[in-house]
Amino acid sequence: MATVMRNVGPWLGLGAALFLLNFLLTFHNLWPTLWIRYSNELSIELTVLALALALYAEFRRPPRPFWRTGLALFLILLVLGRYADVTAPALYGRPINLYWDAQHLPQVSAMLIEAAPLGWAVLLLGTILGLLVGLFLLLRWCLGRLWKGLAYAPTRRTLGGMAALLLASFIVGKASRDVTAEYWFSIPVTATYARQIGFVLTALWGDERNLPGPIMAKADLERLKGADVFVIFIESYGATTFDKPRFRERLEPQYRDLAAAVEESGRWAVSAFVTSPTFGGSSWLAHSSFLTGIDLHDEGDYQRVLTSHRDTWARHFQTLGYRAVALMPGLRQAWPEGGFYGFEHIYDAASLNYQGPAFGWWRIPDQYSLAHFHRVEIEAPRHQPLLVFFPTISSHNPFRPTPVYQPDWDRVLSPNPFPPEAVAAALKKTDAWLQFQTAYVDTLAYELTWLAGYVRTWARPNALFVVLGDHQPQASVTGVGAPWDVPVHVIGRQADIMATLAMAGFTPGFFPRREPIARTSELGTLLLDAFSTREDTRILQAGR
Repeated sequence: MATVMRNVGPWLGLGAALFLLNFLLTFHNLWPTLWIRYSNELSIELTVLALALALYAEFRRPPRPFWRTGLALFLILLVLGRYADVTAPALYGRPINLYWDAQHLPQVSAMLIEAAPLGWAVLLLGTILGLLVGLFLLLRWCLGRLWKGLAYAPTRRTLGGMAALLLASFIVGKASRDVTAEYWFSIPVTATYARQIGFVLTALWGDERNLPGPIMAKADLERLKGADVFVIFIESYGATTFDKPRFRERLEPQYRDLAAAVEESGRWAVSAFVTSPTFGGSSWLAHSSFLTGIDLHDEGDYQRVLTSHRDTWARHFQTLGYRAVALMPGLRQAWPEGGFYGFEHIYDAASLNYQGPAFGWWRIPDQYSLAHFHRVEIEAPRHQPLLVFFPTISSHNPFRPTPVYQPDWDRVLSPNPFPPEAVAAALKKTDAWLQFQTAYVDTLAYELTWLAGYVRTWARPNALFVVLGDHQPQASVTGVGAPWDVPVHVIGRQADIMATLAMAGFTPGFFPRREPIARTSELGTLLLDAFSTREDTRILQAGR
């Protein structure tokens, strides 16, 4: 029996080590969670590693003591790269870009820590550290069992031969159209890191691609007749609010109320879908695509645009007598991009002087931001119409706590804007980490509610509103493979503008036809066309 165990033991230990190593390099995401699941695939990195160690062991060279530690740390990088590569698309609907996304990690981490209960944050941090230590020890054990199994010549030569055969099959499968052996293997983790290195090189040295933009000078804005124009980007307002029956049913009362407010104020509404350049985050790409008319999917292109000299919505409106201002309650630091776009004034978080209860990381309810802006800018004596750029924040991930809506807009600006019991109830709802979909639809209901309230009570008669989403929420809300479409609603009294938009594909009301009519970058030029009276203002494409 002892002899049998001595012969079988190396195989058992080797088999367990290979299974665990292969799993850690080939797992997939268990949507829509942070968990992982087993996949029936092979790792090409493990194949190469097994072959290299088998060849090394053939020479009987005793490895130095630190080899397992160094190799375990290297494998941790591969495992973390694999996790990021399969989890980011599942949760956010887009691949990760370490070069650009890592720059936002400090602010995102601070937001999550503040939004989550302290106990949860401590538990999460402790769990992450514990998992990393456990992963290191597991990888080190696997490498030890692997080396121990390779000490036996039959085991070593069998494993080496199998690894060589698998590697040859992978190479032949890649090189041949008729052989599909490469499909036995998972996508290499090293390819993920190679792609990330490519992102870095592109960002550092750029490329020679041209980024053409529309010619805005043709738009005369005569149909606006000096009306104030509000461009309101509702954070995370995506097509999923219409595509998912449960979301649509939950929000139907808010849409009915908004439609009633529009009718009571003597306005009309038309709606459509457009395709956003981003998904689940990176709102600034959607904002910039709209304001410049350039389709900006990539952070590198976005940075390149900021170094250029081109027309924007804000600059064009200014040339025609408008005062262009940005209302940005989520802004807590310097924003040099404002100078590029041409905004005359920027209302950031500090200048809004909000003294009420803080609702999560972003603190300031969108209703308050608009109420404060109305008092300071809309009611102030002035001689210029306004272009208002307002990216909202109350519906930002993780969606809770959802602010309280105050029907009395005057009270919103008072030291005690909301009933204490309503605030307490809202702040108690901090379970968005486990109920993203419920929290998401609740916060969208809030956004639609204050919009209806403003249109009904405070909005000036000739004000025109362009209300659209910046991007879909993360894939944990939308589901796998969701489109990148967002709704856009135009609300106003200008019948000729509404008729022109209807000819461009907009539909009356708030429930548009499902097919998108344009990209976010094209929407801006389409609207400028509708605002203008000149016959040659067909400016959807650059140079026309």
